[in-house]
Amino acid sequence: MRESTAAIVGIGESRVGRVTDRSALQLQTDAAQAALADAGLKMADIDGLLTTPVRVEHWNMPCGVVAHHLGVRAKYLSTVDIAGASGCGMIHQAAMAIATGQCTTVLCVAGQNLLSHSTRATAVKSMAEGGSAHPQFEVPYGPLVPSLYALVAQRHMHEYGTTREQMAEVAVTLRHHASLNPNAHKREPITINDVLNSKKIASPLHILDCAIVSDGAAAAIVTSTERARDLKMKPVHLLGQGYGCRHSHIGDTELTTTGAVDAGAAAFKSAGLTPADMDFAQIYDCFTITVIVELEDLGFCKKGEGGAFVAGGRIGIGGELPVTTHGGLLSAGHPGLGGGFFHVIEAVRQLRGEAGERQVQDAKLALVHGNGGVISIHCTLILGGVAA
Repeated sequence: MRESTAAIVGIGESRVGRVTDRSALQLQTDAAQAALADAGLKMADIDGLLTTPVRVEHWNMPCGVVAHHLGVRAKYLSTVDIAGASGCGMIHQAAMAIATGQCTTVLCVAGQNLLSHSTRATAVKSMAEGGSAHPQFEVPYGPLVPSLYALVAQRHMHEYGTTREQMAEVAVTLRHHASLNPNAHKREPITINDVLNSKKIASPLHILDCAIVSDGAAAAIVTSTERARDLKMKPVHLLGQGYGCRHSHIGDTELTTTGAVDAGAAAFKSAGLTPADMDFAQIYDCFTITVIVELEDLGFCKKGEGGAFVAGGRIGIGGELPVTTHGGLLSAGHPGLGGGFFHVIEAVRQLRGEAGERQVQDAKLALVHGNGGVISIHCTLILGGVAA
């Protein structure tokens, strides 16, 4: 296992769900202030800032808008846009800025009022118009993002015999995890039959196979391992990272194998660890099929075995590999580009032993995976707790 040079020393979240009294900037401010309080720091201690674009407002230079609003005098700042992989990417970019001496303490923050700004239908439509589909070969046929992921599900079912029930089990398990998360958007229990009988969106995906749309923001503070020793919270160390991109548009891929293969392999290699070493995994879950495919590609099971892997309680808390323990995009919340950042926040909480009813026993090592586009860009982090 490699020696860490950067650590996450503070985490924070805003309220998640339908938060009608907060703008995108106010949600990000809530999360940032919570992270500062968690770390025992002040805004004046921050000299680096990373954020993502928002889809609800037209901000010129989002990192500049956020830095000015928060009063951060940053020596390094950037807007990261690798869609759902941005949360993981921000952590790694913060670590690189610290390693090169550009700054010492980086605030990473992302989120927006995606739900209360409009509607779920409008949000889905805007994502479809944001470049997920190829403008010449796909857009003319009118696919929404669920339509494109449905192609992945259909092919996986055809090639490997994956069933709708297995996909539904992902939704049921993550909803159970969300039921144990007091800040989750959707906490009411669901069953496999609930998923299978819910509104069909794009065959074989039903609405409960699809991520929800939420308001919310998350924040994390990254600093050097040396400085982290003097702060109040247990540091969570960045041990490895990797990226992968095998296509931009879904028509350019074989559908059932993704750049997660490359991102995961690079992350494990840089950390000097293997999938078998992980105590839990925070897997990006924009659709139930995404979890199945990414578990395979990241090496937790062989290609084609993901459906069987998620069955029988294996990915639940207390199972062989607890997955997305806060409830994920399917249930905990999905405010757009910031959605995958909550996976990072939950990993830190688990590695500190602060997850309450959903705590993974003896959690010391974790994988966090983000996916941008239609299984397009991937970023994987390997995180370790203080005793790792």
